[in-house]
Amino acid sequence: MNRSKHQLGLALLYNPRPAMATMSSKIVLLLLLAVGANGFQSFASKLTSRSSWSKVSLLPGRQDSFFPFQQEPSPRSSETLLQAKQDADNNGNLRQLLGVKGAASETNIWKIRLQLTKPVTWVPLVWGVMCGAAASGNYHWIWNPFDPNDRDVMLGLTDAAKGFVAMILAGPFLTGYTQTINDWYDREIDAINEPYRPIPSGAISEGEVIAQIWFLLLGGLGIAYGLDVWAGHDVPTVLLLSIFGSFISYIYSAPPLKLKQNGWAGNFALGASYISLPWWCGQAVFGELDRPVYFILPILYSIAGLSVAIVNDFKSIEGDRALGLQSLPVAFGVDTAKYICAGGLTLTQLGVAAYLLSIGEPTYAAIMLALLLPQVYFQATLLLPDPINNDVKYQASSQPFLVFGILATALCVGHHDFGP
Repeated sequence: MNRSKHQLGLALLYNPRPAMATMSSKIVLLLLLAVGANGFQSFASKLTSRSSWSKVSLLPGRQDSFFPFQQEPSPRSSETLLQAKQDADNNGNLRQLLGVKGAASETNIWKIRLQLTKPVTWVPLVWGVMCGAAASGNYHWIWNPFDPNDRDVMLGLTDAAKGFVAMILAGPFLTGYTQTINDWYDREIDAINEPYRPIPSGAISEGEVIAQIWFLLLGGLGIAYGLDVWAGHDVPTVLLLSIFGSFISYIYSAPPLKLKQNGWAGNFALGASYISLPWWCGQAVFGELDRPVYFILPILYSIAGLSVAIVNDFKSIEGDRALGLQSLPVAFGVDTAKYICAGGLTLTQLGVAAYLLSIGEPTYAAIMLALLLPQVYFQATLLLPDPINNDVKYQASSQPFLVFGILATALCVGHHDFGP
């Protein structure tokens, strides 16, 4: 299963009328150009060493000149050091709020609770909800500047509110639940590898963690049922999706199944949770899940998500092997796993493009191929040569094209007339 910002994002993403297909294509292509212009370069810095004592003189050597007395730091140097310290503190505080590695220590219980939910991981699910809304073919703008028949402000505000609530469900509540329960079951491993994290460090008590897990789970299920009532569902589709997703999150982290210990099952569960479930949630809120294609396309993208998860496994191969975790790089070796990763990403997107072409949507099929080409290039230049050292650079370079491809597919589904 996750702005003013939410409603603007959804409004810009979708117009249910076929006349907007060209505009949607232009938006996707403009985003592609913007992302593609962002390159990554690395620079090697050379360090020279100098002996601290001169072979000729018994006085300490200086880099450029002899001066036997300790110099006071200049005011400029002091200001620079102070600014660097402040920047480091601010960076640590931001990392703490986002729940990522390198976070500053914190004593405020509410900031610690937020850290456990890892807000940085909410973004893909918010995107998935947006894609589902677009795929529904029934999201309305607040005021459509391109279509005078789509300017029902109250209907647009209602849809924007529904979308915002669905994002709150997918992000803070159910993703927050998933991340908190994952940290709970990883507390013993984290005590060794990341002892500064909130649970192993003792910054939050076990009782407080358990209370947070139940609050986020039950709160999320309550919101899901509320969305079903709001959407007028006879069958509580959003609630059922939420229950299923919460169960997958539990068995992903908790023994005895603990899917994360198995490369295939764990990575596919991760891909489905980040792509299929939020897509289905967004589509169910605004439309119906009444055609096989509404399940097949997100599942294909979940296979691509499995491949993305493999990239994250390369950096932890030694630790996984020591702990007995059967990630794909451990089970098959780095060389085989990198080709599984590249092949999974490429073949699933080729399959989606072929399907869009088969239903008479050549423009969207061409967009998919255009978004796939740079991914293949980054696979050839970053992933395949050195997946361990290039994992971050590859993800940052390639993944934007994948997520815009998901959006392009959703827009196509939303605009396409499947008939009665």
